[in-house]
Amino acid sequence: MTVLPAVAAAFAGVLAGGELLVRWGIAPALTALPDHSHLLARQSLVRRLRVLVPAVMVPTVVLAVVAAVLAGGVLPWLGVGVLAVFVLVSAFGTVPINIRVDGWDAADPPADWRALVRRWQRIDVVRSTAALVAFLVLLAVLVPMR
Repeated sequence: MTVLPAVAAAFAGVLAGGELLVRWGIAPALTALPDHSHLLARQSLVRRLRVLVPAVMVPTVVLAVVAAVLAGGVLPWLGVGVLAVFVLVSAFGTVPINIRVDGWDAADPPADWRALVRRWQRIDVVRSTAALVAFLVLLAVLVPMR
């Protein structure tokens, strides 16, 4: 076995850890802030994470696909499939909301901003769970079968 599946699992672990921290640490903390501060902090996070998340996500997906091609079997491809769910939920779920949030005037947000944040939170449960499951599956690839 090459080191590639371990590197893919390590990247998936970084991705999952970041996603879980955002979902269960940062997002709830934002909702405890006064509205204006919440919106400014959310916009700042969107601007930072729209660079950082793809910088981890892209190599994770590429490494997982290459590892699956080299390793063969169902388990590596299951990991790739779960990463695909993560990417699709990001692209069609949280990213469009983040784009809208970034354009808001924090002093005068749209009337439905709280509902949109709640929608983001529900979608992000799926996203962060997919990242965690992908990590666990790619980690399981490293366990020798007997």
